[in-house]
Amino acid sequence: MKKDRALSVLSENQKKSYAYNYALSSIYLDSLTAAPRDTAAPRGAALEILSAESYKISTDPALGEALEELSAISSELPPETARQVELLKRERDRIGRIPQNEYVAFRRLVNDAENVWHDAKLSDDFPAFAPYIEKMVETLIRFAGYTDSGRGLSNYDSMLDQYERGLRCDTLDKFFSVVRSTVVPLVAAIKENGAPVKTDFLSGLWPISAQKELSSELMKLLGIDPAHCTLGETLHPFTLEFNKYDVRITTRYDESDVLSSMYSVIHEGGHALYELNGSDSHMYTCLAGGISMGVHEAQSRLYENVIGRSRGFIGLVHPVMKRLFPDKMENVSADELYRAVNRCEPSLIRTEADEVTYPLHIMVRYEIERALFNEGLRVSDLPEVWNSKMKEFLGVDVPDNSRGVLQDSHWSGGSFGYFPSYAIGSAYSAQLAQKMRSEFDFDGEIASGNIPRITSWLSERIYRHGCMFDPAELMENCFGGKFDPSVYTRYLSEKYSEIYRL
Repeated sequence: MKKDRALSVLSENQKKSYAYNYALSSIYLDSLTAAPRDTAAPRGAALEILSAESYKISTDPALGEALEELSAISSELPPETARQVELLKRERDRIGRIPQNEYVAFRRLVNDAENVWHDAKLSDDFPAFAPYIEKMVETLIRFAGYTDSGRGLSNYDSMLDQYERGLRCDTLDKFFSVVRSTVVPLVAAIKENGAPVKTDFLSGLWPISAQKELSSELMKLLGIDPAHCTLGETLHPFTLEFNKYDVRITTRYDESDVLSSMYSVIHEGGHALYELNGSDSHMYTCLAGGISMGVHEAQSRLYENVIGRSRGFIGLVHPVMKRLFPDKMENVSADELYRAVNRCEPSLIRTEADEVTYPLHIMVRYEIERALFNEGLRVSDLPEVWNSKMKEFLGVDVPDNSRGVLQDSHWSGGSFGYFPSYAIGSAYSAQLAQKMRSEFDFDGEIASGNIPRITSWLSERIYRHGCMFDPAELMENCFGGKFDPSVYTRYLSEKYSEIYRL
């Protein structure tokens, strides 16, 4: 195959893949937001066909021939084209080792599992969902055998690699060791010696209509363009990007908890800003979007916590909340609101966990997933192990599986290996903030409402690059050095020592 023809095949294949992914994403979004209940079976039939076609695109013999031709002359290609070849060849080598019928069957399994999980969570019925976890773990271990043979990866290393290329269990063991040695004593010190934080005003009812207005105001503060990003409602908030001009975020409203929707909007808004500020030149190619879930979570956690729970940001939000919730906020100062949104209280639900205890929630999931894939943990034992680790790490008793092992949607989507990216992303966010503070008045820009200044810096260093660099290289280029978990633990210690006057 000649070079010009190979380049044409490369472009056509990626546009076709984009189209099928667009269709699959549309069905996924509809299934979680607008589709009637009990529609999983016919939707699964459509997904089965689309997944089969998507598989064929990735393993197309013409693409394989084009990639071999272009790989041989990669040094002569423009950097973006050479990177496309590298990434597509990497993905083709992985997907192509999985038999098509098994690949399609897994997509069908995920569709069914998501529907069963939704009902199981509502009815606190773990046994109904357990067989789907068993099937997915069994399938993913088999897939790891197909795709990673000869790479020397454990089963769970293979899962991690799908979300954060290069991340391994030994790295996470060291990372969580640093977190545990700092965070557990910090939580204990707050509990034993921390000055009281006023939170009584957060109780009671917060009208949903006003919460929705607050969500709109938060998106304006973050600089999210409503012409290219919409906000919907789901049981479990998420972000879905069709392309850089069409991003959807969701939240969940709870009349008794205003902070739940407030911070899910800011969190998902961080994801959205990453996608909205990519490069036009990457459109319809495998370079579009975020490079990894760890880097993606760095953005969401940066906006949610480092920015969204800062004194400067609360200074901006405080008058808005006083206007929207006059009865609730009448006698609440900006300082009281700041301390309340940063309260440290070990809790059951990960998505509502405070900034300090959050990585402990991830540690629970990491140890369980590693045991499932590497140590033969039985699915039937999951509730018991979950409850035990929640007690050990966070000191909380789990009253039911709906607020325990069934609380997250990730396993129903087959996303084993995803959770550690939340903790790694949180640590990345602290180091990103440290780097920005060394170059400009980061906190001053927040207090003045100039959040787009921060987004501009991130766009230049991260967003515009899309998938041009693997995660570790991208972040090291951004940090100006190696990733350092102690920056994260130091940030937490300093911030919360001041809040609780330790």
